[in-house]
Amino acid sequence: MLVGKYQNSIDAKCRMIVPAKFRDELGHKCILSKAIDKCLEIHPMSEWERFMEKLSKLPSADPKARQLARHFFASAVECEIDKQGRMTLPQELREYAGIEKELVTVGAYEKIEVWSKEEWNSNENAAELDPSQLAESMMNYDF
Repeated sequence: MLVGKYQNSIDAKCRMIVPAKFRDELGHKCILSKAIDKCLEIHPMSEWERFMEKLSKLPSADPKARQLARHFFASAVECEIDKQGRMTLPQELREYAGIEKELVTVGAYEKIEVWSKEEWNSNENAAELDPSQLAESMMNYDF
């Protein structure tokens, strides 16, 4: 289970350090892709295979399904995590997420989200719920 939030930065070679708590679940290879939000997702290989299986079952006659599959498949990159726990963030993906230097890495159960610090702060502030809204949301999702 991938949980927690970590702040970090990319180095001069555009590498990020994968938090040690996440490395055991990722192993040495993972998939990096665009997310639906303006961030990136790091998937363990086994989770990516399950995700790909679901995407491949979308109806190919549906233009929205094709667009969704393209969004994830076209941006996906297989990455290796080096012995120091670093992985390279390709330019196209950094640009998509607005990552220039500072970033926030967030565990999201079966995947990891990588946000620019600015985008994370903006998103976090906009998404804050008061306790009554949070309780209502939990009830709506059957918690």
